[in-house]
Amino acid sequence: MRAAARRLTRLLGRRGALLTLKGIVALGYGSGQIVQPTGDRQGLTLLLKLRPLEFWGWAWITAGVIALVCAWLPQRRDWPGYVAVWLIASAWAMAYLVSWWPLGASPRGWVIASIFGAFGLVCLVAIGWDEPPARSEPPL
Repeated sequence: MRAAARRLTRLLGRRGALLTLKGIVALGYGSGQIVQPTGDRQGLTLLLKLRPLEFWGWAWITAGVIALVCAWLPQRRDWPGYVAVWLIASAWAMAYLVSWWPLGASPRGWVIASIFGAFGLVCLVAIGWDEPPARSEPPL
């Protein structure tokens, strides 16, 4: 069991592990928007003018699925997963930021924009990371 977990971890790598976590969060968040939508929609006014919340929930789910699939691809071929999560998180961040300023509809919009912005920007940082070289000796 332990050897299988080690093999799986080695196959997935750090980039894949990050994409897996991002994918799980995106899937969960999107599902939440469909099953039990957020109560505060003031920050999403601009997005909701374009499409209903269910559409955006499915967009989050789609980004999560792309991230989970891409997590298993070799380094440098996994970029669509990072881009998918970054795009949906950026849309959310921008919607909340604009709802705070200049619209003034969401007084705490800047806080939520910061959270979603950071969530997405991690993808832009990680997309340029290389996997560390494999160790030739077993860990102590």
